[in-house]
Amino acid sequence: MAINDLIKLANNKVAGTRILGFDLGTKTIGLALSDPGLTVASPIQTLQRRKFSADVVILQSLVGERNIGAFVFGLPTNMDGSEGPRAQGTRDFATNLVNHIKLPVAFWDERLSTAVVERLMIDEADLSRKKRAGSVDKLAAAYILQGALDALATNQGTA
Repeated sequence: MAINDLIKLANNKVAGTRILGFDLGTKTIGLALSDPGLTVASPIQTLQRRKFSADVVILQSLVGERNIGAFVFGLPTNMDGSEGPRAQGTRDFATNLVNHIKLPVAFWDERLSTAVVERLMIDEADLSRKKRAGSVDKLAAAYILQGALDALATNQGTA
């Protein structure tokens, strides 16, 4: 499958399927899931990264269990909009993933997503660092995916 903008992604996925959102880190992968109507993103889990082949097995299982029809990856761009090594790593992971799981994929700017989620967890929920560590990646994935879903809802799905 090709890498798409959000509008093409929504049009190319099977009707009624969900979108799996990714916050790809060096040690973990935060995952979030849309509802079938593509309006709400919910955090589902944080995976500890292993070898790519092991990560693919877990993701293939999720695709089947959760009726996933597309992927949205948070793209870690620099504050000036340029892409650095982390963005290239995310693009490489996504390209490798769609070679194994043939679903449409799109990228969404994730600038400051983890910082926003951590700030909310500190200010609003008053969570300790230890409690935040277990949730921040999947919540960041939900924040990223929700931004993409909101853009789809307003029909401005280019990233």
